[in-house]
Amino acid sequence: MNFSSARQYFDQEIQQPDEHLDLARAALYIAQEEYPNLDPEEYLNALDTMALELQERLPSQRYPLRVIQSLNHYLYDDLGFAGNKKNYYDPRNSFLNDVIDRRSGIPITLALVYLEVARRVDFPMVGVGMPGHFLIRPDIPDTEIFIDAFNSGEVMFPQDCQERLNQVYQQTVQLQPEFLATVSKRQFLARILANLKYIYLSQQELEKALAAVERILLLFPGAALELRDRGLLCYELGLFAQAANDLETYLTKAPQAQDAVTIRQILSLLKRTE
Repeated sequence: MNFSSARQYFDQEIQQPDEHLDLARAALYIAQEEYPNLDPEEYLNALDTMALELQERLPSQRYPLRVIQSLNHYLYDDLGFAGNKKNYYDPRNSFLNDVIDRRSGIPITLALVYLEVARRVDFPMVGVGMPGHFLIRPDIPDTEIFIDAFNSGEVMFPQDCQERLNQVYQQTVQLQPEFLATVSKRQFLARILANLKYIYLSQQELEKALAAVERILLLFPGAALELRDRGLLCYELGLFAQAANDLETYLTKAPQAQDAVTIRQILSLLKRTE
């Protein structure tokens, strides 16, 4: 596979152990496939500058809620970051450089800005992969304080998370403990890419959707559903050899999958094209 230089840099970055992976840098390499002239250092420096400015505003006693209050005032009041509610599915909301430039994004990319600035002032935070609405929380054992970076850094507790979940799905969805589990940096990046994948699929931009799936598979090479989706995209794009290989692998991994009959039918069609 011919990787672009951005893809190669992304692949190199994610080879590191999760605790050493530079989340912002890896996210900028995702954006660099869309913007080949993007200089990641420019945006890493922008995050450094934000942290230096925030440092001067931090309270002398760094209780978590006071630090969060300072972060919120700086990011949302001073800098004007906000959730992009009008154009939620604009792909620019998933590219870290655009989010920094436009001060606008979706829950996961605003969470990325928030935790990267927080990390630089020695207030580490972690991602929380709640379905439908990404959150963050301080990296303090057993804490039940959650931050909604999409909604001006709103401080939330588990009951608030239950209400937000109901809002997202417009029905009562029972909050499960795993909904508030922290995510690894690889899972964080995969969720950004999954957002791009579904946006591009809805826009019928199949080559860009394929590029998103390929990078998810760099993060999680054995992900059966992503192998299936890469196979289906390759089939649509006329890349029949790759399609057949991926779909056969998918069936090997998930022979009883609900769509197994459909996948076998596609494979039969592919064999006729050989």
